[in-house]
Amino acid sequence: MTVKELRSTLHRVPLPRPWGPDVPAVHLIVTELTLDDGRTGTGFSWTPSIGAHAVHALLEHDLRDAVPGLPAHPEAVWDRLWEHLHEAGGGGLTTMALAAVDLALWDLRPDALTPRRPGVPLYGSGVNFHYSLAELVAQAERWRAAGVPGVKIKVGRPDVGADVERIAAVREVIGPDLPLMLDANQRWDLPRARRALTAFARFDPYWIEEPLRAGDLAAHVRLRASTAIPFALGENLRTVHEFRDFLVAGAVDVVQPNVVRIGGITPLRRVADLAAAFSVPTAPHLLPDLSAPLARTLPLPAMAEDVEDASFAALGLLAEGATGGLGLRFDPAALAETRIA
Repeated sequence: MTVKELRSTLHRVPLPRPWGPDVPAVHLIVTELTLDDGRTGTGFSWTPSIGAHAVHALLEHDLRDAVPGLPAHPEAVWDRLWEHLHEAGGGGLTTMALAAVDLALWDLRPDALTPRRPGVPLYGSGVNFHYSLAELVAQAERWRAAGVPGVKIKVGRPDVGADVERIAAVREVIGPDLPLMLDANQRWDLPRARRALTAFARFDPYWIEEPLRAGDLAAHVRLRASTAIPFALGENLRTVHEFRDFLVAGAVDVVQPNVVRIGGITPLRRVADLAAAFSVPTAPHLLPDLSAPLARTLPLPAMAEDVEDASFAALGLLAEGATGGLGLRFDPAALAETRIA
């Protein structure tokens, strides 16, 4: 079988619980890939704020004419298209566009998500940096009532004491034994990160996520040497080469590839296999509708995250009874209502 046609549409989807005043909605690019036997696979790309129009343009202007005639084999197509787009960058917008094609090809495979294990735990995660202390505590109480196996909150305020107050309040709600993950979203430089992690250590963080700028390997190595708190990294690493460098340097304890930002299932599995060789587990980042079942297929999975009110199901985008392939079928009515290009 070979690819016959590729088409993409761009959508703006309001969030039921905004991720802050600057992110009231997310952008979704939906791709339909048709084979010469008439079968169709659905893929997607995604971004919370900027870049969606550029990703859509790459799909419509640089990939749409490049895929016809290629074999319906995700790995072969991914490598071919990465070479095709590499002049525009080895990662970033290029891999986000590649993800839509790669996911559509995997969607055509009935064995795409064949599990190695019956399930993986889903921890409660929230985009909650802008929450008041009362709102954050209420969220932690919801998670505790739901029986989640872990909780993640955002940190990185200029005043470390304010972060400590919030961590202490959540730790009190969830108890001393439940894993508590902290996510700094690249807000610190090295001195601030050292001060913050020293202050946080008494709360026994399960990991600290993105304490520094994502690509600054040297600073992560120095910081990792000064703390016993494990590092979870990777949502903003875009190539298997970047993950390799962090693993070789011993700067990461849990890898977190984002299936869209890394370029799809094909490179995510390559990262997970590489990480397993270092005895490092993989916790796919965000997108729980896909990340949770995908985690079940990986060699050394960690917990997957369930971001409150941010799944495709919570956004009202999924059709009922989706089966086969990736198990995702976008509701045509919801797509029509949210389409912007």
